[in-house]
Amino acid sequence: MQHIASAIKRLIKKNGLEQGLNQQKAIDVWGEVVGKKINKNTEPTKVEFGILTVKTKSAVWRQELYLQKENIIKMINKKLNKKTIKDIRFI
Repeated sequence: MQHIASAIKRLIKKNGLEQGLNQQKAIDVWGEVVGKKINKNTEPTKVEFGILTVKTKSAVWRQELYLQKENIIKMINKKLNKKTIKDIRFI
């Protein structure tokens, strides 16, 4: 099994898919990083060029999350062990 995993990792890296997978992981860990209350009121939709786009339920949530943005970016990148997310756009 170890040989298959390393072969897949090499294939991903060789074909330049690593960044895309890391960006998808950022969406996957969103709820875990921000907690239940924020997760319930938001929906991460996409990551392009290191910018995570997150839908919010209201302008109040957009403002609150904007104030926490730098901390959220740090927590996501720490969880991923890579600097994958450079910015977050709340819509």
